[in-house]
Amino acid sequence: MKIGEVLSLLDRISPFELQEAWDNSGLLLGEASQDVARIVVSVDIDERMVEEEEAGSLFVLHHPLIFTGMKRLLWNEYPANLLRRMVQKDQAVIAMHTNFDRTHLNRYVFEKVLGFEGAECEGFLCRAEGEWETEALLEGVKERLGLPVMRIVGSRPLVRSVAMTTGSGASLLEAADADLFLTGDIKFHDAMKALSLGRMMADIGHFESERYFAEALHGDLKNLPIPVIIAQSINPFTYI
Repeated sequence: MKIGEVLSLLDRISPFELQEAWDNSGLLLGEASQDVARIVVSVDIDERMVEEEEAGSLFVLHHPLIFTGMKRLLWNEYPANLLRRMVQKDQAVIAMHTNFDRTHLNRYVFEKVLGFEGAECEGFLCRAEGEWETEALLEGVKERLGLPVMRIVGSRPLVRSVAMTTGSGASLLEAADADLFLTGDIKFHDAMKALSLGRMMADIGHFESERYFAEALHGDLKNLPIPVIIAQSINPFTYI
């Protein structure tokens, strides 16, 4: 297949025009006319993956490897160290970031991973109503996401509405309009704002909440005439 064919398919699955203005989804390395014999789907990429994958592979990633304007390429610094080796191996990169969050990933994690039924999903937010004992609900979320720890903001005995966005979504707290808001990368002032609004927040981790990207996309690619492999990049954080 040509990279352009894969890019067109991905655009039909989750249109790139839906990405946020600050995002950098799309074809980031390679060219549309380039042949590709193998697709590797992962939330992110690291040196091990680049070295292990064969020449001519196409990486379809959630996080854009090239995100902001680059003023220099130093081979010992990220991401130039990866880009240099990928060019040598004739590898290519397509990113599906905020467009895929909107169309697939948030709903997949909320419904398939966390098990919330009857969800309403609009934009980056998924929301469900019901009645849950708070401690049991939080323990269930923690277990399903495989979180060793989970930071919590606020408290209440019962939760009657839950909202979620994967990745870093604390800026959506007010729009979430729920007793409990699940997202990653919660900062100190996000927590203070939640307390002032009488809301609970639970930090479900950036990597931990988005690592299901490959699972969510793989079903739409499994019938392609070339192999599609799910890979899992490393979590840069460890917990002690």
